[in-house]
Amino acid sequence: MAQAPSSNILIRKLQTISELAPSDIALLGNISIQEKEYHANEDILREGDKPTLSFVVLDGLIGSTKLTGDGKRQISSFFVPGDIPDLHGLHLSVLDSTFTPFMPTRVGFMRHDALHDICDQHPSITRMFWRSTVIDAAIYREWVTNVGRRDAYARMAHLLCELIVRLHSVGRIEDRVAHLPITQAALGDALGLSTVHVNRVLQELRRDGLISTVGSRFHATDWAGLVRAADFDSTYLHQRAAQTGADF
Repeated sequence: MAQAPSSNILIRKLQTISELAPSDIALLGNISIQEKEYHANEDILREGDKPTLSFVVLDGLIGSTKLTGDGKRQISSFFVPGDIPDLHGLHLSVLDSTFTPFMPTRVGFMRHDALHDICDQHPSITRMFWRSTVIDAAIYREWVTNVGRRDAYARMAHLLCELIVRLHSVGRIEDRVAHLPITQAALGDALGLSTVHVNRVLQELRRDGLISTVGSRFHATDWAGLVRAADFDSTYLHQRAAQTGADF
């Protein structure tokens, strides 16, 4: 089956957070996007890079990561298809984090000079990209709250709720079943937990009937219960249609 144009994935994502005029859709559809595939754990961009391109996630799952001086890793966000993880790089000369895929991933690169030209000539696109960037910042704030103030059980439930909602909004999952080939070590790096603690929490969520897992497939078998356990409210995702209720 032929793949949909790369711009379609970007447009669908932006439509979840903003109303697009036909002229906006046409402009986005004409952006030149150069595709490239990456293996799991093959860095796309590294902290300290001075890129002239930004990329949109087309398939897969990518994390924004940083390392401490002694090599400990913190994952500060996950990015799903349609996201532009390094859009802020348009206005920063040096990247301050590394972008790493956690599964085989396909991305599309867009030239900064082309994006600057579009933004200079079309204020509606500028506003749309700005909205996308500030929503990324809202997600970072929620992650800080999640790691800093929720217990391990709620942290894990919250992360799963977020990923399920974000993947559902871009048509990548149905029936609250997500393919998440993320190692327990990576989950620990995102949640500030040891691998042993991650394993224990996942067992508790399964035992309580909130999720079931088969390999890398996570099924939210009790969505309403998972939302309650997570203290999850999707407002911070700023999507046009809220998706936190039991009827999601």
